[in-house]
Amino acid sequence: MVEAVLIDLFDLPANLQNIIQGLLHNTLETIEKCSSIHAPFVYVMCCQRQGSERKDEQGFLLPALRDFQNLKRRLEVVHAVTTAAALYTIKQRLDEKDLSIIKVIVPALRKDLMKVYIDHLFTAVYQFEFEDLPVVSDCENLQIPELHGEGQTFSTQDVAHIRSEIQMYLENLPSLNGELTILRSSLIPDNIFLHGFTTRTGGISYIPTLSSCNLFSSSKRRDPQIVVKENLRRLANAAGFNPEAFHRVKVDHANAVCIMGKTEPDNYDGIVTNQRGVTLAAPGADCIPVLFADPVRKACGAAHSGWKGTLLGVSMATVNAMVSEYGCNVKDILVVLGPSVGPCCYKLPHESAKEFHRIDPKCVRLFDSASPYTDIRKATRILLERGGILPENIQDDSITDQNQNVTLCTACHPDKFYSHFRDGTNFGTQIGFISIKD
Repeated sequence: MVEAVLIDLFDLPANLQNIIQGLLHNTLETIEKCSSIHAPFVYVMCCQRQGSERKDEQGFLLPALRDFQNLKRRLEVVHAVTTAAALYTIKQRLDEKDLSIIKVIVPALRKDLMKVYIDHLFTAVYQFEFEDLPVVSDCENLQIPELHGEGQTFSTQDVAHIRSEIQMYLENLPSLNGELTILRSSLIPDNIFLHGFTTRTGGISYIPTLSSCNLFSSSKRRDPQIVVKENLRRLANAAGFNPEAFHRVKVDHANAVCIMGKTEPDNYDGIVTNQRGVTLAAPGADCIPVLFADPVRKACGAAHSGWKGTLLGVSMATVNAMVSEYGCNVKDILVVLGPSVGPCCYKLPHESAKEFHRIDPKCVRLFDSASPYTDIRKATRILLERGGILPENIQDDSITDQNQNVTLCTACHPDKFYSHFRDGTNFGTQIGFISIKD
């Protein structure tokens, strides 16, 4: 069942008011007849002409809107200077109401154009169906700007232009829920490395569980890649790294490690480099973002360590890659565990918790229960120490920074961090990042 209808009047000339009113009236009449029981939300997308008053523009549409009592409370006219701005505003309305099934009624000559915008601004969470707005058959005198015909492919240059328009719009949006904040550890020397762990504030993601500096996009969440890219740009600007030389692990919840400069695996949870100016990152939304730094050999790494990756030894796999690739001495490597779900909150099924109990009984609390509390941080420390990392070279919740604790519990601090455990499917993601300074 269609939950929302988007009517695209954006490129229809404002001087043909009577024709546009007729088009809108006929379209709304059809919607109301077809959905008399469950009226969908209706959004009418219009261009706000440069130098015009919004009230004047909306005023000429009023005669077409008056007759639809069933739709009256569910109908909104959205004016904007660009298609990107109008569509993003409508996306916000859809997300406020958690709507996902949308019919787009669009002039045939704008259909392919609209699909490109939608591909950039939405994810697979949403379902779209398209219907032609009959501007040609009903209005023979109506001329709209010449665009690609239906079914034609947009060139790379066309897509780049649309992407640029969206990016420019997003760059001008205000930051939400406070300033962008980065947590840093004094264990990693800042004269050699640039590093940090992000919190959830200072980005543009507006959905409550993703607000506001979400740094990961997936087909199951509502933040598209282009929004995450803007959040990353703001982070890079604040932290001082180049977002174009940024490499995030491809999460597989396993222990494969990517060596920068060599063939990239399909999936990996660890990544290492000795190249200056290249920023490595690992995500976390309960899983541990782990950072590695060797100030002697000037090499660094990042790893994503969830409970599966912890058991598979992803942190020591990352250490071993630094040793084998860059000649690092394990006793020189510094390791910092970032914000992650703590033993105060994290439970695992008994069968999985048993594996942590085998590492050390201290990693599990209430072991005899069906879902014991499990400490993936302690397990990570124990495995690192067994691999030769010096205890004093590991920072976690047992050894916190005198100035700033970077290993806080993500589930316990909803104002600071995202948490899959706490927030459910549409959760946001923070990262740990590190690079060798130029």
